[in-house]
Amino acid sequence: MKNKNDTSSISFTAHYTGYVWQHYGLSEPAFATAQGRTYYALLRPFEYLARHIIGSDIKTTLLQRHFLIDRELEKRIAENPQTQVLEIACGLSPRGHRFTRKHPELVYVEADLPGMVTRKRALLSSLNSLHARHRITICNILENGNDSLEAVIAREFDPALPLIIITEGLVNYFDLPTISGVWQRMAAVLKKFPQGLYLTDVYPEVQEHRFAGLIRAANQSLRVASRSRFSLHFRNSQEMVQHLSTLGFSAVTVFNPDKEASAAPRAQGGAIVRVIAAAS
Repeated sequence: MKNKNDTSSISFTAHYTGYVWQHYGLSEPAFATAQGRTYYALLRPFEYLARHIIGSDIKTTLLQRHFLIDRELEKRIAENPQTQVLEIACGLSPRGHRFTRKHPELVYVEADLPGMVTRKRALLSSLNSLHARHRITICNILENGNDSLEAVIAREFDPALPLIIITEGLVNYFDLPTISGVWQRMAAVLKKFPQGLYLTDVYPEVQEHRFAGLIRAANQSLRVASRSRFSLHFRNSQEMVQHLSTLGFSAVTVFNPDKEASAAPRAQGGAIVRVIAAAS
């Protein structure tokens, strides 16, 4: 019987995003897999149609969220070089490799489910990227025990220094009650640090988008393709701020890629992703 907390069925998206990041110069060739290259090729006709009909495509959305999270992380490291980072559900994200190369004193821990950790550890080892300050570990945010969120943080980080938790491309694969429980636990554990911050992307219902119906249809297709419960959360930024505030975060900021300066491409029809910075 399949463990209800096993979300490995969404791993095909890790291959696709890993290839997109490499294709656009955000990572090294080792991060691009054969599966990712295949998915990229298969989706190209649909991406073309989405770009010309809706004004945006999956690649644009991926790059918008990635660049904005990078921007916010870079800002916090500049403010306090002793900042520590935990990237949950790291998949084939190149962020840990890039940031530890750029900031040699940075403590950066990547975390994921066992299968992805095995694969990512081999990848990072091949790049000589794993060392005392750049580590990878197993973490299941839905479980208790040695691999829980709380256990990993207690084991891997210095409670006297700031901590940033990052999740990218994760939260919409859970229904709102489930991910809200995780957010509440994050808020609680981040309060144990002198400074705590959570960075994530969220896909809202984008009701104001003129192609909202097509976007919902595309999201439904993703649910089927990934055999997951991909869900859209919140109708607007105000709901995001209010909801995360009720879960224990003291200050919540929502970034709309259309209104932020970054190196990411613009979505001609309006951004369909938001990036959240939630302080403990």
